[in-house]
Amino acid sequence: MYYIIYSIFYLISLLPWRVLYCISDALYIIAYYIVRYRREVVLHNLNIAFPDKTEKEKIIIAKEFYHKLIDSFIETIKLLSVSKKEFDKHCKVNAEALNKHYATGQSVQVLTGHFFNWEMINLGSSANFTYPFLAVYMPLSNQLLGKMIVKMRAKFGSILIPAAKFREEFPKYANKPYSMILMADQNPPDPSNAMWMPFFGRMTPFHNGPEKGAARMNTAIFMLNCYSTKRGYYTIDIDLITTNSKALQPGELTKKYIALIENAVRARPSNYLWSHKRFKHEFDKEKHGHLVV
Repeated sequence: MYYIIYSIFYLISLLPWRVLYCISDALYIIAYYIVRYRREVVLHNLNIAFPDKTEKEKIIIAKEFYHKLIDSFIETIKLLSVSKKEFDKHCKVNAEALNKHYATGQSVQVLTGHFFNWEMINLGSSANFTYPFLAVYMPLSNQLLGKMIVKMRAKFGSILIPAAKFREEFPKYANKPYSMILMADQNPPDPSNAMWMPFFGRMTPFHNGPEKGAARMNTAIFMLNCYSTKRGYYTIDIDLITTNSKALQPGELTKKYIALIENAVRARPSNYLWSHKRFKHEFDKEKHGHLVV
């Protein structure tokens, strides 16, 4: 069954980009106007993040977001068959600062958010980093599609580690310089064991794992921002935050990370994954007050 499904998607991926984007436009109409996929969640998030914008402005952002969301799905299919040469035409990776750091022998932790297109981020990183590239991922509930995505993500050399097996597999790579990208803007599974900080003015729980891991391994920290310059063409910028993560105070790295996420989102409001419930946890001062950093 897997090979049948994979073959179907692979054949679709061979279609020209312009044809695939025509399909994307049709799917956008279905997702936004007919199915109304998570529209309430998207608008709820936008209302919190941009209280000063008019309803009309937020609707425009929402529509642009859905176009990017569907495009990312179509682009992911295209990536099944894309060559390295063709990929490089569509994704420019500014990794000079990170690659220069490889000579120091210090491993790096790269922080990013759910910017479009995160599959471009994965392939762009593995194709352009001097460092071995570790990618921690959450397996999809659909095993057939999950196997296909893992195959695609590994095509340029990514070392994929399932989140559930991270503690078991990470030591294999920890003793040599490595790079690892973390998307730490997802909701933590246990808000009572997270750090609570303002995110777009709303108290929100954040994972404490990136801070602890960076301090434990004394990695350099870089921030990655991905955005499209025109449809189907992306630029990835990677900037240094610190080379001395052990010297940071508790919460300092996460505060810097949040500020950089907010700056990137305010610059390109539709370029962020608004369909996940970013603000679903309510802050309770009695329960979470001691977790505020």
